Amino acid sequence: MNGQDDVMRDETKVISGGRRPEWTGPIVNPPVYRASTILFENCAALKDGAGRNADGEFHYGRRGTPTQWALADALTALEPGAEGTMLFPSGVAAIAAALLSVLKSGDELLMVDSVYEPTRAFCRQVLAPMGITTRYYDPLVGAGIADLLSDNTAAIFLESPGSLTFEVQDIPAIVAVAKARGIVTLLDNTWATPLFFPAIAAGVDLSILACTKYVVGHSDAMLGSVTATAAYYPKLRKTAQLFGQHVAPDDAFLGLRGLRTLAVRLKAHEEGALTVARWLDGRPEVAAVLHPALPSCPGHESWVRDFKGSSGLFGFVLAGGDAAARAALIDGLGHFGIGYSWGGFESLALPVEPSSLRTVTNWQAAGPLVRLHIGLEHPDDLIADLERGLARYEACIRNTA
Repeated sequence: MNGQDDVMRDETKVISGGRRPEWTGPIVNPPVYRASTILFENCAALKDGAGRNADGEFHYGRRGTPTQWALADALTALEPGAEGTMLFPSGVAAIAAALLSVLKSGDELLMVDSVYEPTRAFCRQVLAPMGITTRYYDPLVGAGIADLLSDNTAAIFLESPGSLTFEVQDIPAIVAVAKARGIVTLLDNTWATPLFFPAIAAGVDLSILACTKYVVGHSDAMLGSVTATAAYYPKLRKTAQLFGQHVAPDDAFLGLRGLRTLAVRLKAHEEGALTVARWLDGRPEVAAVLHPALPSCPGHESWVRDFKGSSGLFGFVLAGGDAAARAALIDGLGHFGIGYSWGGFESLALPVEPSSLRTVTNWQAAGPLVRLHIGLEHPDDLIADLERGLARYEACIRNTA
């Protein structure tokens, strides 16, 4: 980026990113290139292209066209200090490629214990048979991560906040320890996106997004990305190409279209979620609200120091009851869907059980846990819906007493 781009506000970056004249021509958006074969003018041009393998140059459909390049370019622009971005067909694919680009047999990976379950499964079912050891650490360890390092520690994986229990990690402290030892850091930054936490500027080496969530924003496409520094982008790019990772042009287009409204949508998600979270925090049926912007959330002080905002995903613990009472609450909700993922315009409610997904920390709570994604509906309507749900929850408890 040039100097003018460096001082551009995020709201402008999401609008202007990737809109290079050579890719868009006279229209606003890059066209959707559905391409496999790319034709060359002659044999010399064919040979020259194969030898360079450069970003932003036509070679073969799998290496991208302006449709994919524009999205990657725009995501890179959101991370000051980044060298480039690779796109993947899902967030899990992005996590897998990022890990495989920095780990080899004999290495040790330190993995946060509150991590997204598919990441844990990848470590167990893919990395372990490759001879890569995964050790889990308390998400609130902070600078204490130094005591967990071994001679074989090659990478530290962070997810902040955790996608089920929302602990906010002390990312600067962990990054400082890692840099002092020459250890690579990877962050699943899906909850905050670069708008609320610019990870590369904070010293993280590889920033991962499940773009399926807030970047796409409409629950209609699967997409992932990894943005990396100059030291790690070539390794990431090589790994992605060797594994044949490719994003379909229509999905890239949907991601790029969603990105243009990301700033305004995130602010709306933030406002709605804070309104609902604060209401829940005052309810007698609720034992705890796990929202990083509330003081009751573990690691809240790190969120205050490091983050520019909060998104629409958080959880709350019911004050007693069981799975049946929680189901009574969720099943009758009218404005909340029941389903995986989040980040779309619609609100979601999900029963979650974190206790079985822990290795070195214990999850204990006063009652069942519910994860909410607050969409773009009016928060008063969502609160009224939840109030009726809490009444069903209470009635279920009374009927089983």
